[in-house]
Amino acid sequence: MFHVLTHQILPVFSMLALGFLLGRFDKVRREEAAAINRVGFLVLQPALLFPLVSDLDLSSFRFDAMGIYVGCQVAVFALSFSVAFHLLKRDVVEAWLLAMATVFVNSVLYILPIAQLMHGGEAGMPIRAVVAWDSAISFPFFIITTDLLVNRGTAAGQTLKRLAGNPVLIAVLLALVCNLASLPVPAPFRTAMDFAGVAAAPMTLFALGVILSGQSLLPTPTVCAISGLKLLAFPALAWAALHIGQRPEEWNTLLLLCAAAPSGAMAFALAMLHGVRTDQIAPVIIWTSVLSLISLAWLA
Repeated sequence: MFHVLTHQILPVFSMLALGFLLGRFDKVRREEAAAINRVGFLVLQPALLFPLVSDLDLSSFRFDAMGIYVGCQVAVFALSFSVAFHLLKRDVVEAWLLAMATVFVNSVLYILPIAQLMHGGEAGMPIRAVVAWDSAISFPFFIITTDLLVNRGTAAGQTLKRLAGNPVLIAVLLALVCNLASLPVPAPFRTAMDFAGVAAAPMTLFALGVILSGQSLLPTPTVCAISGLKLLAFPALAWAALHIGQRPEEWNTLLLLCAAAPSGAMAFALAMLHGVRTDQIAPVIIWTSVLSLISLAWLA
């Protein structure tokens, strides 16, 4: 466990921690990190996601396992939204994004690099399946629904125009078309994406660390409740549900690893994009990133 922690998990976490420290000591400003984050979102993440989705071998999918994982996501999301909105009295959009933080794990930027280190550069199929699900379905769902919640009453044409220009949605849609239609991707295009995609995780994690360094770490009741749902309820439910049926043990182990992962940065990114308060979302990301280190090492 200690070897996994020091050799696979901490090297990935170090970019987030480095950004946080440099931000706290005012060596890198928030504006600079925001520019880095924007480049990562507009250029590097689409380049990372396209090959992951277009190359996914659907014949190797264990749809029963993914169905259980997604079912756990839906259940925990519904519970988290109810807690945030009804019990903690958060605004509907903030509650929506807080609930997103309990089920949308940092699979692309955090778990995938760890899995690639553990598997010699090639992530296990279950983690690639979660990354594909989060990239192709879950993240677009939250992009669209958050936009609709924030811009309630806006003309449908304006909403579609905003969404149609989102580079992540464009990359995922094109990748799905290439995958389902078995369209070949030109080698120079793939080389360019591979070259750019490897920078997505370290740059985005570093920028996130800088941006989060300006946020309070105070564990408020909201932060504690949402972090607990993420770190305890989601993995516990996934562990219990994955005992239903028979499948290769690798699927149970790696899907549980994904469920135990820290909250994804995208809830924070969407909050910043739409002007939603981040004083509760940011500490959730920080605390789950720190507290999940030991559990991830143990599960891995």
